[in-house]
Amino acid sequence: MRYVKLDQTELRQIKELYEGVMSHACHGLFFKEGSVIGGDMAEEALKDKAKFFDHAGRILVERGWVEEVKFSDHEVIAKGSIEVAPSDIPTCHRLRGILREFYERFKGGRVKCTEEMCTSTGQTECRFRIEELS
Repeated sequence: MRYVKLDQTELRQIKELYEGVMSHACHGLFFKEGSVIGGDMAEEALKDKAKFFDHAGRILVERGWVEEVKFSDHEVIAKGSIEVAPSDIPTCHRLRGILREFYERFKGGRVKCTEEMCTSTGQTECRFRIEELS
């Protein structure tokens, strides 16, 4: 499999381009991009379901999405997200989509993933809340 590499500055410039045209409406598109990107990563991690989150974390780090990540049943804590850029709102939309895809595939049902804290807003880490939907 071939991969495309983008750096943090390029991702930020793409975000600014889309926001200049669509304002915050583009954040949903970034989230959906993350869902698409997360699909193959989740399938790779599911090859050993007993160690799913260990594998998922390793993949996220290897592919440069985060520097560190910790999973639990209802929360993900990430440090060093590539999507971090100074802002008054959370900015890790693609990562949120990736994480939602991980949990949905692992749990076999729908989940909601909300970024409650973000390094972009001055926090020390990004925190995502995972809620199962009925």
